[in-house]
Amino acid sequence: MPVPMTLRAATVDDVPRILAFIRGLADYERLLHEVVATEDGLRRALFGPRPYAEVVLAEDAGAPVGFALFFHTFSTFLGQPGIYLEDLFVVPEARGRGVGRALLAHLARLAEERGCGRVEWAVLDWNAPAIRFYDSLGARPNAEFSSSTVP
Repeated sequence: MPVPMTLRAATVDDVPRILAFIRGLADYERLLHEVVATEDGLRRALFGPRPYAEVVLAEDAGAPVGFALFFHTFSTFLGQPGIYLEDLFVVPEARGRGVGRALLAHLARLAEERGCGRVEWAVLDWNAPAIRFYDSLGARPNAEFSSSTVP
């Protein structure tokens, strides 16, 4: 009998897997050359005295197949916290099996449990498969905002 897919909060022991997922996502996005994250840095940022983000891992029959890295935001207009999905990645061989949908549903449940007003994320404009995926979930683009970064 097959073991069903499970979702669980990452632990400090998962840091090597988290970094491998980050590199896998960066490779898919053609940005692997920009990854400077290290296991030590992730260990401090995710599991140190003040964790800055959280990670949910998806496992299929005990094998890691995807992850979602997220953190809390705050909307002054809503007067509520929110969840920002920084990264969602599913290994190629597990795509199309509901892993991404399960990870997003998990975040939506967490947002509801934590009294969040919304879940937000950004998608690269060339990433048609991801855009179709989010559209299939009923996600709405927020065309009112553009984002900027400061190095």
